[in-house]
Amino acid sequence: MTRLTDILKGAKSVDSVEASAQEYVKRYGDAERGGLDERKTDYLDFEKSYYNLVTDFFEYGWGRSFHFAPRYEGESFAASLARHEHYMAHRLNLQPGMVVLDLGCGIGGPLREIVRFSGAKIVGVNINEYQLKRAAELTEASGLSHLAEYRNCDFMLLDAPDESFDAVYSIEASCCAPDKAGVYSEAFRVLKPGALLGVYEYCMTDLFDPENPEQLKLKSDMEYSGALPNIARPHEVDDAMRAVGFELLEARDLAADAPPGIPWYEPLVGSGLSLASFRSSALGRRLTHGSLWLLERLRIVPRGSFRVSAMLNLAGTAFAEAGRLGIFSPMYFILARKPD
Repeated sequence: MTRLTDILKGAKSVDSVEASAQEYVKRYGDAERGGLDERKTDYLDFEKSYYNLVTDFFEYGWGRSFHFAPRYEGESFAASLARHEHYMAHRLNLQPGMVVLDLGCGIGGPLREIVRFSGAKIVGVNINEYQLKRAAELTEASGLSHLAEYRNCDFMLLDAPDESFDAVYSIEASCCAPDKAGVYSEAFRVLKPGALLGVYEYCMTDLFDPENPEQLKLKSDMEYSGALPNIARPHEVDDAMRAVGFELLEARDLAADAPPGIPWYEPLVGSGLSLASFRSSALGRRLTHGSLWLLERLRIVPRGSFRVSAMLNLAGTAFAEAGRLGIFSPMYFILARKPD
């Protein structure tokens, strides 16, 4: 708990954690999980508010790459994340000398790994100032600042000239877009002719039954606790890609196609026996949650930390169950090409 306490003590806007958490729950967390229109029209505030609250928890509980990955038996959690990132770089054929765009770069974990793997220069865009500050700090400490650049920029309205990038990718970030065609059209605009776009997209799979109330609640819980305007279906993603002009080269669920091993959602379930995955496991989350209740009352961590922890526990439970049922995938992979 020392690590979590140190992180939260240094959190941004400490006095506003409780107020921000209350406002988020009030606007987006009612019993009916309403506010879909508001989540789309006010998506900038929606996403900024959420990631101001959860970034420190993510880094503590998951690491510096905020995404999922399937894992082979005997493979470490960190290695599985890196392999998932390398696969994206490999499919985009990233090389030294290329200038690449990362849509929704978080604190830059995947960006730095892909820079090391490919040698390409990568520009990460993000609307969250706190995450960008953390990304710059970590990149400087890694000695990669000469190949990494960060911009405070909305990926629905990119601050970049037409045809200025050799490749574009998004790793579990375009799911936050209020309109799929909107974010894909911006990627299309800034790509050079003949260049590639790669995306790991959140999708409800064909096993999802919209008439099933339990499955609907899982979807609703994931959207609220994950700051997702609406989780798309695969055909909606494909249609949006084609609508803005992309040639769809490949579209498949990597979770469904994964070889036998450890599923992507296992770290959220976990027995807690592995030190590497303990903090993200159900047992680890319960211990963290209980400890935060005490730490908050002792005024060691900011007020509101316990409320944020509760929301993320809801996320962990909902994502794990949706993954177990096979009704949700965080890695619907799209490889698309901008025509010459």
